[in-house]
Amino acid sequence: MSVKTDTETQPDADCWLDRLDDAAALEVMLRDHGRAIDAVRSSLAEIESGVTAIVSRMQKDETARIIYAGAGASIRIAVQDGVELLPTFNWPRERVAYLVAGGDRALIESVEDAEDDERAARALVRDHDIGRQDVVIALAASGRTSFTCTVLDEARKAGALVIGIANNPDVPLLNNADIAIPLITGGEALAGSTRLKAATAQKICLNMISTLVMTRLGRVRDGKMIAMRPTNAKLRDRFARIHGDDATG
Repeated sequence: MSVKTDTETQPDADCWLDRLDDAAALEVMLRDHGRAIDAVRSSLAEIESGVTAIVSRMQKDETARIIYAGAGASIRIAVQDGVELLPTFNWPRERVAYLVAGGDRALIESVEDAEDDERAARALVRDHDIGRQDVVIALAASGRTSFTCTVLDEARKAGALVIGIANNPDVPLLNNADIAIPLITGGEALAGSTRLKAATAQKICLNMISTLVMTRLGRVRDGKMIAMRPTNAKLRDRFARIHGDDATG
């Protein structure tokens, strides 16, 4: 039996995009995305708890990893967050990993049935040798995605710290996490399309977590990316200005 969740709520008739002119439709979507900020703000205490716990794990063990897990739009957003840790903060490549429903192919094309594959989820937890030193951040807008919930459960059994992020209240991904971060965004401007404001809330949340974690780990000073990797002309110029300021400050 299917379970209706808040993110599946239908929009009011006066907000149906196909019945509105362009200006009105864009206004509806923009207003809706603004509500993502409110959802994140409501969970600032939980986000702070997540940051504190991640920093503690990373400081205790030099092999500790930040591991993102999910399916569909959620894992694509998570990968976007994780891949920036190396160039922005010089976070070691071996200390970040991704458990992607459907594998790498799912990052650029839809593999819809992958989100139901619990066997693949168990295999990925096992193959990545997830253990007590690791942090797993599991994301799913619905909070019920079988792949993501299975990863969370298996990682927790292995002793990892598990953080669940979902856009519906009282769902398995939140109820079974060590730290639950609810981002309650409600229905979308396009019913059920959680790549909209639900995804926006997830992106904001992950940006805040990873940036503050790296800051607390000493990779930011005076509001600057002191550990960044200068891998192109723009970044070399930025690196020189940052460290030039340090030398003269």
